[in-house]
Amino acid sequence: MTPPFRSVRRQRGVTLFGLMFWAILIGMIALVALKVLPTVNEYLTIKRAVEKVATSGASTVPEVRAAFDKQKEVDYSITSIDGKDLEITKSNDKVVISFAYDKEIELMGPVYLLLKYQGQSK
Repeated sequence: MTPPFRSVRRQRGVTLFGLMFWAILIGMIALVALKVLPTVNEYLTIKRAVEKVATSGASTVPEVRAAFDKQKEVDYSITSIDGKDLEITKSNDKVVISFAYDKEIELMGPVYLLLKYQGQSK
């Protein structure tokens, strides 16, 4: 016979340790995301500038580099590369511009994140 009004319930919920673990994990992910997003934005801006220069009609290497430097003056967010860093080739009478650069991001103290970006015009 079971005693009346006695029911076995299991407690549910989040412990303080579990809450702190998830808060730290989400905070670290947010920190990395906030530091990486500006570099991704810069990469996309460089890619757009390279595409614009490749379709502008510049045919010689100095013309392409000068056109990229002019585009860089318009877009102030481009700080990682210059016109001299571009690799310019021709393929089927079409100018192909490629670039590659590294971006080092300080996360905290001696911990850095190295991102390698590369791209090419179509």
